[in-house]
Amino acid sequence: MGPPWSWGTRSGGYASLEFARVRPERLRGLVLAGASASTRGAWAAPYRWVAGLVPRLPADRLAEWNDWLLRRTYPAEVVEATIRSGYAFHALPAAWGEVLGRFDAGAMRHVAAPVLILNGEKDSVFRSGEAEFARAHPRARVELIPRARHLANFDDPDAFSDAVRRFARQLSSST
Repeated sequence: MGPPWSWGTRSGGYASLEFARVRPERLRGLVLAGASASTRGAWAAPYRWVAGLVPRLPADRLAEWNDWLLRRTYPAEVVEATIRSGYAFHALPAAWGEVLGRFDAGAMRHVAAPVLILNGEKDSVFRSGEAEFARAHPRARVELIPRARHLANFDDPDAFSDAVRRFARQLSSST
């Protein structure tokens, strides 16, 4: 048996949906964090544009901008490990190419395991399909991190971790 849950966040959530489709027997639970919006249609256009732009910009400039934005938005103790780890901007166009145009609530039909749809309360973009994603799966539930935005794990790490732990405990008690 695989890990007790797959933790998918941002485009990783969509990668986790693909894993659920390909290897459903390996999944006991799925956390979709900030990944309950359709990646089809007009919504994807700005991301396609950015994916085309990223390879034309120097990685060090992108890193400087990203570091500045993270430090301006979140406390240092929350983001410094991410900043020290660095970024794989070179992989962004290919990653978005795999995600954009492929996922909507219908992808939930491939998930056999229970699902926690975990979003920041103030993340209006990536929550846009939240209700459809939840309705598409009989064992999905939605939990919101109060006052959090898209990076709910940065906005309130304790509340985010507590939600994941509660979900994991429910998985453990149901086996």
